[in-house]
Amino acid sequence: MPSWHGRLAMQVEADPGNPLSQRQSFSAAFELTGTPDTGTLTFFTPVGSTAAAIRWTPYLATLASPGDTRTFTGLSPLIQNLLGTDVPVQALFAWLDGRELAADGWEVDLVQFAQGKITAHRRMPLPQAQLRLILEP
Repeated sequence: MPSWHGRLAMQVEADPGNPLSQRQSFSAAFELTGTPDTGTLTFFTPVGSTAAAIRWTPYLATLASPGDTRTFTGLSPLIQNLLGTDVPVQALFAWLDGRELAADGWEVDLVQFAQGKITAHRRMPLPQAQLRLILEP
């Protein structure tokens, strides 16, 4: 199965149409193995211990963190719950392979892909979001 590791940063702006919405920011070292249908994504703390692990199949996704495990009906509902917005999983895997794939509202920048850098922005629909990845060899 394909795999990637490096650093990930995600920012989701507050949704101006939702007074309860707040800006969210997340960054961590990660290791990703699999495909859009089946895989694992592990996030690590700065000292290298596991902060959280996500495992998914087409019908089930689990988020395990120290002392807590939550189950969802798939990867998209898990991401939506965790970040308050969706991330285009099919497109993300294409981007990780250096291929541009259109995703509703998202624009990817692969200009620095050879240096291991991927940046994607979503302007619409709200909330706006930015995803940055730095891949390690």
